[in-house]
Parts: sequence; C-alpha cells; structure tokens
Amino acid sequence: MTETTAPAPGRETSPRAVARLIGLLTLLTVIGGVYALGYVSDQLIVWRDPAATAANILAHRNLYLSAVAVYLVEMALSIATTALFYTLLKPAGRNLALVTLCLGMIANAIKTGARVLFAAPLYLLGSTRFHTLGPETLNDLSLVLLLVNDHAAGIAMAFFGFQALLAGWLMLRATFLPRVLGVLSIIGGLAWLTHLWPPLGYRLGMNGMLIGVVGVFVQIFWFLVFGVNEQRWHEQARRG
Repeated sequence: MTETTAPAPGRETSPRAVARLIGLLTLLTVIGGVYALGYVSDQLIVWRDPAATAANILAHRNLYLSAVAVYLVEMALSIATTALFYTLLKPAGRNLALVTLCLGMIANAIKTGARVLFAAPLYLLGSTRFHTLGPETLNDLSLVLLLVNDHAAGIAMAFFGFQALLAGWLMLRATFLPRVLGVLSIIGGLAWLTHLWPPLGYRLGMNGMLIGVVGVFVQIFWFLVFGVNEQRWHEQARRG
C-alpha cells in the first residue's frame, strides 16, 4: 500500500481564511502604526530640539513605552502577514512569491532594527550610568538615534516597495483576485520606492504614504469581506 501525502479533508487551511487573516493583521498593523507614529511620536518628538524631545520622553515615559510595545507588535504582525502572503500568492508563481517573501522579510528586519533605535533613548535619558557624558550630550545622542530610526524605516519602505511591486504582479497573474488589487499594489510600491532617493521620499512625505495606504485599505476591505475565489485558487495551484 502507498501512503498519500495529500492533507486530509478539512485539515487544509482555506485560502479564503488566509486572505481574511491577512486583512485583519494588516488592519491591526496600520492601527498600530497610526498610534505609535502618528500620535505618540508626533506628540513627543521635536526634531530640531533635543532638549525638548528628551524632556517630553522623560515626562511621558509610559506613553513612550507604549509606543515601543506597539511598534514591536506591529512588526510581529507584519512578519506574519508577509509569510501568509506567500501562502496566498504562490499559485500565481511560486518562485516569484518566494522572492516577494524574501524582500518582505528583509524589509521587516530593517524596520525592526529601526524600532530598537526608537527604544534606545529610554536607556540613555535619566540613567545614572552615563552621567559623565552630560545631559546635553545625552539629549543630542537620543535625538540622533531617533533620526537614524526614522531614516532606517525609510530604507525599509523601499524594500516594502519592491515587495509591493512583485505582489502586485502576482495579483495580476492570479485568477482568484480582482486585478485592481494588483494595480493598486504596484502604484503603492512605486510610491514607496521613492525612498530609494531619501530626499525625494521625504519631500513627498505623507502624500507618498497616502498613495500606498489607499491601496492597502482597498486590499484590507476586499480580503475581509470577500477573501478569494477558492475554486480558482485551487485550480491555479494545481496547474502550477
């Protein structure tokens, strides 16, 4: 007798369930980013004033800690989403989906490292270990770490741009998703790729970010409400 390696009926995860999980995790990632970057960082960081930034962090230490925690949860969700996207899109092109996965993981690794730098001022400011450096030096160093965090996140966005381009191409090839999702992903990827030239990326600022976010919200809506066409997903998976 020969053993079959096919999954038992009912044991295989539904591609529609995977799509809806991607939609949920992406939504939570966006909410986390809005809180940590759009609220906490905007409230506490004064980019041209190291002393004011340090004073804000020390005066609102718990608020700043909450942003650190949310950032780390956000990155965990983003890593999980990247892996799930590989599972969802591989019927449209296994090798290309693998490259997309690698680009996404590199982007997540860079951005996670950036968030470590975001947490670093907590270990410098108010600590007695570095009293010989003086408060002004510590304030300056803390703001430098925050600036590097911000620019490293921009580098990560460039890698997310490459990921979005390839994911968009896979969506265009996929028979189980509407092509508009692929088009929006490609447009968003091009917007994020402006960070390959940092002056351009930062000049576009929120405008470039919003271009990509529009596509992300359309994708979230589609995945949560409609998921994917499971029959076509399985048909394309068999042909691949």
